[in-house]
Amino acid sequence: MNKILHKADTRGTADHGWLYSKHTFSFGNYRNPERMNFGLLRVLNDDTVSEAQGFGTHPHKDMEIISIPLEGDLRHEDSMGNKTVIKSGDVQIMSAGTGIQHSEYNNNPDQKVKFLQIWVFPNKNNVTPRYDQITLDIADRKNKLQQVVSPNIEDAGVWIHQDAWFHMTNLDEGKELAHDLNKPIENGVYAFVLKGKATINHQPLEERDGLGIWDIEKLSIKANSYTELLLMEVPMK
Repeated sequence: MNKILHKADTRGTADHGWLYSKHTFSFGNYRNPERMNFGLLRVLNDDTVSEAQGFGTHPHKDMEIISIPLEGDLRHEDSMGNKTVIKSGDVQIMSAGTGIQHSEYNNNPDQKVKFLQIWVFPNKNNVTPRYDQITLDIADRKNKLQQVVSPNIEDAGVWIHQDAWFHMTNLDEGKELAHDLNKPIENGVYAFVLKGKATINHQPLEERDGLGIWDIEKLSIKANSYTELLLMEVPMK
């Protein structure tokens, strides 16, 4: 078993006034050669956007981009003609492929929006750009794992051009779970604590800590308080 621990207070910080972001991996003006990625997980940004503010139209190419709102509503528009709003309980995917342009704005005039922006390298480049979003029942992740991303169109969650699986769970204090990796030889798991405190494979974690773990077949999870977790299984190379 190999692991790497990223404590919450070691993340990079960007404060643009309208945008406050914590970067687990190098992004924008935050550059750390030891924090470039975890396997094919390239970006994990913990973003807070001020009321009625947002990201103007900008391009992406050859990247799988997942957005997970945590609080508030995020308005999305893109060059494929999509105009949508995503909120807590939704998961959004964009396969940038040959190229896409999009904008993201806080859809609320009176509250901030908080969301995770996640980038994963695709398993093939120059695919036709694609957009999708789904609304999940958050009750289905109470004390169990809810799949929110997978490489299979027919599976639960949004699908991604990569052998990657994401799960979310909300655990009561003292609850324990075991989880088998889908591809234990090729993949690792990056666990991110959204709320609370947990122990994963004997490693204590606190809110907004991240743990990358690989060369394992199974995760053991114990909630040391009420805990919300995101697990991202990705190829290591």
